[in-house]
Amino acid sequence: MSTKKTKIYLDTSVISHLDADDTPKKMRDTQRLWEKIKRGVYAVVLSEVVFDELEGCSEQKLDRLYDFLEGIEYERVESSDEVVALAGKFVDFGILREKSFSDCRHIAAALLSGCDVIVSWNFKHIVNARTIEGARDIAAKGGYKDIMIYTPTMLVEGGDNE
Repeated sequence: MSTKKTKIYLDTSVISHLDADDTPKKMRDTQRLWEKIKRGVYAVVLSEVVFDELEGCSEQKLDRLYDFLEGIEYERVESSDEVVALAGKFVDFGILREKSFSDCRHIAAALLSGCDVIVSWNFKHIVNARTIEGARDIAAKGGYKDIMIYTPTMLVEGGDNE
């Protein structure tokens, strides 16, 4: 009997913390999560937003991050009218502001991809009670799968799927 893998969406903060000497605990926990991903514990989803945001990194860091990405399998979700429309609901319902629209697009891409969990280090806009409740509310109203929002630490210390 095969068990279905937990489908996780990684936002840009997770990818960038694979190489973040200035935050050693976050980097260590992110790398521990990465090892689980490389072993096939999770099914990973990344969106076009992640790749757009990574372009803001220095060339040296970007090369290292792409090396990490080459070591895993992932589903890449392109931006679409549906992603943008769903992201707009987060602004319309007052969950996030227009200036955080890329964060809204991360959440929308995860919902539309049927992810179980959004993984993020972004406490200001994603990993907080208001956004978590808002995402679950929008998922329920829109008929999408219920979604959780965790930090990498919560996944690596939770001991699930191993």
